[in-house]
Amino acid sequence: MNLGEFDLAALPRGGKHKLSLDISDQISLPLLIVRGRREGRVLTVSAGVHGDEHEGMRAIFESFDELDPDLMSGDFLAVPVANPPGFWSGTSISPVDGENLARIFPGNPVGTLSHRIAYHLGRAIISQADLYLDLHSGGTKYRMPSMVGYCLTDPRGKAAAEAFGSPVIWGHPSVSPGRTVSFAHERGIPWLYTEARGAGRIHPDDLRMMTTGIRNLLRHLAILPGRPDSAPAVRRLCGAGDTDKGIITTQAGFLLNQVGILDTVSPGQLLSRLVGLHGEPLQEFRAPGHGVVGMIREFPVVQAGDPLFLFAEEESGGSKPG
Repeated sequence: MNLGEFDLAALPRGGKHKLSLDISDQISLPLLIVRGRREGRVLTVSAGVHGDEHEGMRAIFESFDELDPDLMSGDFLAVPVANPPGFWSGTSISPVDGENLARIFPGNPVGTLSHRIAYHLGRAIISQADLYLDLHSGGTKYRMPSMVGYCLTDPRGKAAAEAFGSPVIWGHPSVSPGRTVSFAHERGIPWLYTEARGAGRIHPDDLRMMTTGIRNLLRHLAILPGRPDSAPAVRRLCGAGDTDKGIITTQAGFLLNQVGILDTVSPGQLLSRLVGLHGEPLQEFRAPGHGVVGMIREFPVVQAGDPLFLFAEEESGGSKPG
Protein backbone atom coordinates (compact mmCIF):
# COMPACT_ATOMS: atom_id res chain seq x y z
CA MET A 1 0.00 0.00 0.00
CA ASN A 2 1.39 3.39 -1.00
CA LEU A 3 1.36 6.39 1.33
CA GLY A 4 -1.34 8.10 -0.69
CA GLU A 5 -3.58 5.03 -0.47
CA PHE A 6 -3.62 4.75 3.32
CA ASP A 7 -6.74 6.25 4.85
CA LEU A 8 -7.57 5.15 8.38
CA ALA A 9 -11.10 6.50 8.13
CA ALA A 10 -11.77 4.36 5.04
CA LEU A 11 -11.21 1.10 6.90
CA PRO A 12 -14.39 -0.59 8.18
CA ARG A 13 -15.22 -0.03 11.82
CA GLY A 14 -15.62 -2.94 14.19
CA GLY A 15 -12.68 -4.96 12.88
CA LYS A 16 -8.97 -5.69 12.90
CA HIS A 17 -6.74 -4.89 9.96
CA LYS A 18 -3.21 -6.00 9.04
CA LEU A 19 -1.69 -3.79 6.35
CA SER A 20 1.70 -2.82 4.95
CA LEU A 21 2.83 0.68 4.05
CA ASP A 22 5.29 0.57 1.17
CA ILE A 23 8.51 2.54 1.61
CA SER A 24 10.47 1.06 -1.30
CA ASP A 25 10.28 -1.96 -3.58
CA GLN A 26 11.90 -4.05 -0.82
CA ILE A 27 10.76 -2.42 2.43
CA SER A 28 7.31 -1.85 3.91
CA LEU A 29 6.10 -0.93 7.39
CA PRO A 30 3.71 -3.40 9.09
CA LEU A 31 0.51 -1.79 10.37
CA LEU A 32 -1.78 -3.34 12.99
CA ILE A 33 -5.08 -1.49 13.31
CA VAL A 34 -8.12 -2.08 15.48
CA ARG A 35 -11.09 0.11 14.59
CA GLY A 36 -13.64 0.30 17.35
CA ARG A 37 -17.30 -0.23 16.69
CA ARG A 38 -17.95 3.42 17.60
CA GLU A 39 -16.27 6.74 16.80
CA GLY A 40 -13.62 8.04 19.17
CA ARG A 41 -10.00 9.07 19.47
CA VAL A 42 -6.86 7.45 18.04
CA LEU A 43 -4.01 5.97 20.07
CA THR A 44 -0.97 5.58 17.82
CA VAL A 45 1.83 3.30 19.04
CA SER A 46 5.18 2.51 17.44
CA ALA A 47 8.01 0.14 18.35
CA GLY A 48 11.22 -1.01 16.76
CA VAL A 49 12.49 2.45 15.79
CA HIS A 50 15.70 0.83 17.01
CA GLY A 51 15.85 -2.71 15.70
CA ASP A 52 17.35 -4.23 18.86
CA GLU A 53 14.56 -3.05 21.19
CA HIS A 54 12.12 -5.95 21.23
CA GLU A 55 9.87 -5.34 24.25
CA GLY A 56 7.59 -2.87 22.49
CA MET A 57 7.23 -5.08 19.44
CA ARG A 58 5.83 -7.92 21.50
CA ALA A 59 3.67 -5.54 23.53
CA ILE A 60 2.02 -4.33 20.32
CA PHE A 61 1.50 -7.90 19.04
CA GLU A 62 -0.14 -8.93 22.32
CA SER A 63 -2.25 -5.78 22.59
CA PHE A 64 -3.53 -6.20 19.03
CA ASP A 65 -4.48 -9.83 19.70
CA GLU A 66 -6.30 -9.00 22.93
CA LEU A 67 -8.32 -5.98 21.80
CA ASP A 68 -12.02 -6.43 21.05
CA PRO A 69 -13.34 -3.88 18.51
CA ASP A 70 -16.87 -4.29 19.85
CA LEU A 71 -15.75 -2.76 23.17
CA MET A 72 -13.93 0.18 21.59
CA SER A 73 -14.90 3.76 20.77
CA GLY A 74 -11.99 4.86 18.63
CA ASP A 75 -8.91 3.33 17.10
CA PHE A 76 -5.63 1.58 17.91
CA LEU A 77 -3.08 2.31 15.17
CA ALA A 78 0.27 0.57 15.63
CA VAL A 79 3.57 -0.04 13.85
CA PRO A 80 5.30 -2.94 15.64
CA VAL A 81 8.53 -2.74 13.60
CA ALA A 82 9.29 0.81 12.44
CA ASN A 83 12.81 0.02 11.26
CA PRO A 84 12.74 -3.28 9.33
CA PRO A 85 16.43 -3.17 8.26
CA GLY A 86 17.50 -2.62 11.88
CA PHE A 87 15.10 -5.32 13.04
CA TRP A 88 16.53 -7.98 10.73
CA SER A 89 20.11 -7.07 11.64
CA GLY A 90 19.33 -6.71 15.38
CA THR A 91 20.88 -3.23 15.50
CA SER A 92 19.79 0.25 16.51
CA ILE A 93 21.44 1.73 13.41
CA SER A 94 20.23 0.81 9.93
CA PRO A 95 22.68 -1.46 8.12
CA VAL A 96 21.44 -0.03 4.81
CA ASP A 97 22.46 3.61 5.24
CA GLY A 98 24.05 3.86 8.70
CA GLU A 99 21.32 6.20 9.95
CA ASN A 100 19.74 6.35 13.41
CA LEU A 101 16.00 6.52 12.67
CA ALA A 102 15.42 8.21 16.04
CA ARG A 103 17.48 11.24 14.98
CA ILE A 104 16.27 12.15 11.47
CA PHE A 105 12.59 13.14 11.67
CA PRO A 106 10.76 14.59 9.78
CA GLY A 107 12.70 12.65 7.16
CA ASN A 108 12.84 13.16 3.43
CA PRO A 109 10.68 11.46 0.76
CA VAL A 110 13.62 11.30 -1.67
CA GLY A 111 16.40 10.71 0.88
CA THR A 112 18.05 7.52 2.10
CA LEU A 113 15.86 4.59 3.10
CA SER A 114 15.82 5.65 6.77
CA HIS A 115 14.85 9.22 5.80
CA ARG A 116 12.00 7.83 3.69
CA ILE A 117 10.84 5.64 6.59
CA ALA A 118 10.82 8.68 8.89
CA TYR A 119 8.92 10.74 6.33
CA HIS A 120 6.16 8.16 5.81
CA LEU A 121 5.96 7.09 9.45
CA GLY A 122 5.50 10.69 10.50
CA ARG A 123 2.97 11.78 7.93
CA ALA A 124 0.92 8.62 7.50
CA ILE A 125 0.92 7.29 11.06
CA ILE A 126 2.06 9.67 13.82
CA SER A 127 0.12 12.62 12.40
CA GLN A 128 -3.18 10.74 12.88
CA ALA A 129 -2.74 10.38 16.64
CA ASP A 130 -4.73 12.00 19.40
CA LEU A 131 -1.98 10.58 21.63
CA TYR A 132 1.30 9.09 20.43
CA LEU A 133 3.33 6.44 22.28
CA ASP A 134 6.79 5.31 21.14
CA LEU A 135 8.07 2.13 22.83
CA HIS A 136 11.83 1.99 23.42
CA SER A 137 14.24 0.11 25.70
CA GLY A 138 17.95 -0.14 26.36
CA GLY A 139 18.42 -2.53 23.44
CA THR A 140 21.39 -4.86 23.46
CA LYS A 141 24.00 -2.46 24.84
CA TYR A 142 22.36 -0.10 27.34
CA ARG A 143 20.38 -0.29 30.56
CA MET A 144 17.49 2.10 31.08
CA PRO A 145 14.92 2.33 33.86
CA SER A 146 11.52 0.78 33.27
CA MET A 147 9.84 4.12 32.70
CA VAL A 148 7.60 6.42 30.72
CA GLY A 149 8.75 9.87 29.58
CA TYR A 150 6.66 12.94 28.78
CA CYS A 151 6.88 16.68 28.13
CA LEU A 152 6.83 18.75 31.32
CA THR A 153 5.20 21.70 29.56
CA ASP A 154 2.22 19.70 28.22
CA PRO A 155 -0.40 18.84 30.86
CA ARG A 156 -1.96 16.35 28.43
CA GLY A 157 1.29 14.40 28.35
CA LYS A 158 1.65 14.52 32.11
CA ALA A 159 -1.90 13.19 32.60
CA ALA A 160 -1.22 10.40 30.09
CA ALA A 161 2.07 9.51 31.83
CA GLU A 162 0.27 9.21 35.16
CA ALA A 163 -2.36 7.00 33.52
CA PHE A 164 0.27 4.78 31.87
CA GLY A 165 1.44 3.54 35.26
CA SER A 166 5.19 2.80 35.06
CA PRO A 167 7.58 2.45 38.03
CA VAL A 168 9.53 5.53 36.90
CA ILE A 169 8.16 8.72 35.33
CA TRP A 170 10.63 11.09 33.64
CA GLY A 171 9.50 14.59 32.68
CA HIS A 172 11.45 16.53 30.04
CA PRO A 173 11.43 20.34 29.84
CA SER A 174 12.16 20.13 26.10
CA VAL A 175 12.60 17.55 23.36
CA SER A 176 15.57 17.38 21.02
CA PRO A 177 14.92 17.59 17.27
CA GLY A 178 14.87 14.59 14.97
CA ARG A 179 12.88 12.28 17.23
CA THR A 180 9.52 10.64 16.64
CA VAL A 181 8.23 12.54 19.66
CA SER A 182 9.62 15.85 18.41
CA PHE A 183 7.67 15.27 15.19
CA ALA A 184 4.51 14.80 17.28
CA HIS A 185 5.38 17.73 19.54
CA GLU A 186 5.77 20.14 16.63
CA ARG A 187 2.27 19.21 15.47
CA GLY A 188 0.65 19.71 18.84
CA ILE A 189 0.15 15.99 19.48
CA PRO A 190 0.70 14.88 23.10
CA TRP A 191 3.29 12.13 23.33
CA LEU A 192 4.89 9.57 25.59
CA TYR A 193 7.80 7.20 25.18
CA THR A 194 9.00 4.25 27.21
CA GLU A 195 12.33 2.80 28.16
CA ALA A 196 13.06 -0.60 29.70
CA ARG A 197 16.03 -2.64 30.85
CA GLY A 198 16.91 -4.05 27.42
CA ALA A 199 19.89 -6.46 27.28
CA GLY A 200 18.50 -8.05 24.11
CA ARG A 201 15.86 -9.91 26.13
CA ILE A 202 12.22 -9.29 26.97
CA HIS A 203 11.86 -9.14 30.74
CA PRO A 204 8.31 -10.15 31.77
CA ASP A 205 7.97 -7.12 34.05
CA ASP A 206 8.78 -4.76 31.18
CA LEU A 207 6.40 -6.53 28.82
CA ARG A 208 3.70 -6.28 31.48
CA MET A 209 4.45 -2.58 31.99
CA MET A 210 3.99 -1.89 28.28
CA THR A 211 0.89 -4.00 27.67
CA THR A 212 -0.77 -2.67 30.82
CA GLY A 213 0.30 0.85 29.89
CA ILE A 214 -1.26 0.57 26.43
CA ARG A 215 -4.50 -0.67 27.95
CA ASN A 216 -4.43 2.17 30.49
CA LEU A 217 -3.94 4.73 27.72
CA LEU A 218 -6.86 3.29 25.77
CA ARG A 219 -8.99 3.78 28.88
CA HIS A 220 -7.51 7.23 29.47
CA LEU A 221 -8.66 8.24 25.98
CA ALA A 222 -12.06 6.55 26.51
CA ILE A 223 -11.33 4.20 23.61
CA LEU A 224 -11.89 1.35 26.06
CA PRO A 225 -14.42 1.59 28.88
CA GLY A 226 -13.31 1.92 32.49
CA ARG A 227 -10.59 3.79 34.32
CA PRO A 228 -6.84 3.23 34.04
CA ASP A 229 -5.50 0.70 36.53
CA SER A 230 -2.32 2.64 37.30
CA ALA A 231 0.10 1.97 40.12
CA PRO A 232 1.81 5.09 41.51
CA ALA A 233 5.34 5.76 40.29
CA VAL A 234 8.20 4.71 42.57
CA ARG A 235 10.59 7.35 41.20
CA ARG A 236 9.89 10.69 39.52
CA LEU A 237 12.71 12.18 37.49
CA CYS A 238 13.18 15.28 35.39
CA GLY A 239 15.84 16.54 33.02
CA ALA A 240 16.71 16.77 29.35
CA GLY A 241 17.16 13.04 28.74
CA ASP A 242 19.26 13.46 25.59
CA THR A 243 21.52 10.40 25.46
CA ASP A 244 23.78 12.13 22.94
CA LYS A 245 24.76 14.71 25.57
CA GLY A 246 25.75 12.41 28.44
CA ILE A 247 29.23 11.16 29.28
CA ILE A 248 30.93 9.87 26.12
CA THR A 249 34.14 7.90 25.83
CA THR A 250 37.00 9.21 23.72
CA GLN A 251 38.76 5.84 23.51
CA ALA A 252 38.02 2.21 22.75
CA GLY A 253 38.36 -0.37 25.49
CA PHE A 254 36.66 -2.55 28.09
CA LEU A 255 34.31 -0.82 30.55
CA LEU A 256 34.37 -1.56 34.29
CA ASN A 257 31.25 0.07 35.72
CA GLN A 258 31.10 1.01 39.40
CA VAL A 259 27.46 2.24 39.57
CA GLY A 260 24.07 0.92 38.52
CA ILE A 261 20.89 2.28 37.01
CA LEU A 262 18.97 4.76 39.20
CA ASP A 263 21.90 5.08 41.63
CA THR A 264 22.26 8.55 43.15
CA VAL A 265 25.73 9.95 42.57
CA SER A 266 27.74 12.87 43.93
CA PRO A 267 30.21 15.22 42.18
CA GLY A 268 33.47 13.46 41.40
CA GLN A 269 32.17 9.98 42.23
CA LEU A 270 33.80 7.23 40.17
CA LEU A 271 31.33 5.87 37.63
CA SER A 272 33.49 3.57 35.56
CA ARG A 273 37.02 2.78 34.46
CA LEU A 274 38.10 1.96 30.92
CA VAL A 275 40.91 -0.55 30.44
CA GLY A 276 42.78 -2.03 27.51
CA LEU A 277 43.29 -5.64 26.48
CA HIS A 278 45.91 -6.18 29.19
CA GLY A 279 43.73 -4.53 31.82
CA GLU A 280 45.86 -1.38 31.66
CA PRO A 281 44.02 1.79 32.73
CA LEU A 282 42.98 4.06 29.86
CA GLN A 283 40.39 6.45 31.25
CA GLU A 284 38.24 7.17 34.31
CA PHE A 285 34.73 8.56 34.24
CA ARG A 286 33.42 10.56 37.20
CA ALA A 287 30.10 12.18 37.98
CA PRO A 288 30.07 15.85 36.92
CA GLY A 289 27.52 16.72 39.60
CA HIS A 290 24.70 15.46 41.78
CA GLY A 291 22.20 13.30 39.91
CA VAL A 292 20.51 10.00 39.29
CA VAL A 293 21.91 7.52 36.78
CA GLY A 294 19.27 7.47 34.05
CA MET A 295 21.16 5.48 31.43
CA ILE A 296 24.19 3.23 31.61
CA ARG A 297 26.23 1.39 29.01
CA GLU A 298 26.27 -2.24 30.14
CA PHE A 299 27.78 -3.83 27.04
CA PRO A 300 31.40 -3.51 28.16
CA VAL A 301 33.20 -3.28 24.80
CA VAL A 302 33.15 0.36 23.69
CA GLN A 303 34.43 2.47 20.83
CA ALA A 304 35.40 6.12 20.86
CA GLY A 305 32.25 8.24 20.72
CA ASP A 306 29.96 5.78 22.52
CA PRO A 307 27.63 7.32 25.15
CA LEU A 308 28.21 5.76 28.57
CA PHE A 309 26.06 7.55 31.16
CA LEU A 310 23.12 9.96 31.31
CA PHE A 311 21.83 11.69 34.42
CA ALA A 312 18.53 13.06 35.66
CA GLU A 313 17.27 15.04 38.64
CA GLU A 314 14.80 13.89 41.23
CA GLU A 315 11.53 15.69 40.51
CA SER A 316 11.43 17.07 44.02
CA GLY A 317 14.41 19.32 43.23
CA GLY A 318 17.69 19.17 45.12
CA SER A 319 19.98 17.33 42.72
CA LYS A 320 21.30 18.67 39.45
CA PRO A 321 21.53 16.70 36.21
CA GLY A 322 24.86 15.66 34.88
